[in-house]
Amino acid sequence: MPKREKISIGPIAYAATGRRKRAVARVRLVPGEGRIYVNRRSYEEYFPRATQQMLVRAPFELTKTMGMFNVHVTCDGGGVSGQAGAVRHGIARALQIFNQDLHKTLKDEGFLTRDPREKERKKYGRKRARRGFQWTKR
Repeated sequence: MPKREKISIGPIAYAATGRRKRAVARVRLVPGEGRIYVNRRSYEEYFPRATQQMLVRAPFELTKTMGMFNVHVTCDGGGVSGQAGAVRHGIARALQIFNQDLHKTLKDEGFLTRDPREKERKKYGRKRARRGFQWTKR
């Protein structure tokens, strides 16, 4: 039987999934120079607001790993703010996989906690989830 060759997959990648509201972000950290791509666009282009960009960078700044990884993110669902929160959650989870010692730092800051708040469903006989229809006396 011939000997099989070992196939190189490339650099080691750390993958994780982040969620926020209805948004889901699949995150891959690859050793690199610190570039962040969201849906094949730079994160500055994808998230126009400075606050959203700060959310994405926050796990790196907290753990002092800025510039160590290139980040490739695929985002689905939700809105732009929910996606930014999902990316932060995914990056924090991937950093924890990279180095287990970062767990306490990330957990204390709340980056590993999945924010459970979601939109409540609309009920029948109501205008929205809880708001009733306007009542008129006459």
